[in-house]
Amino acid sequence: MKVLLEQDVKGTGKKGDIVNVSDGYARNFLFPKKLAAPADASAVNAANIQKSAAAHRRFTAGVKAREDAKKLEGQTVTITARVGEGGKLFGAITGKEIAAALKEQKDFDIDRKKIALAEPIHTTGEYTAKISLFEGTSAQIRVIVRE
Repeated sequence: MKVLLEQDVKGTGKKGDIVNVSDGYARNFLFPKKLAAPADASAVNAANIQKSAAAHRRFTAGVKAREDAKKLEGQTVTITARVGEGGKLFGAITGKEIAAALKEQKDFDIDRKKIALAEPIHTTGEYTAKISLFEGTSAQIRVIVRE
């Protein structure tokens, strides 16, 4: 029996897949738990429309990420931090502070988890941060840490 999976089912398939399963498995397990529906023409058509819409959203997100990467590439943000003896900072500059500086200075709203530093920033100076915007799309920015 062909069924359209409405949720991910371990060992069977992912949501939106059309799979061939035994009649008993479908009637006794998948249908009562609302994990699948019979794969009739309307259900298959609806699943194809959802897949194409998801592919379109993914494509537009990739285009927007490439545009943002071009705008961000080579930008410089300056962060002021408290400094102790020997130029060492009290704490460290993290992605959270860099994201806040980007929002304040350049009006870019970037998630802190997308910002990667080559090494932790514990002293004043100039550093490079890599921002991953989408799969295969990233930008490098300069981070200047001052007293």
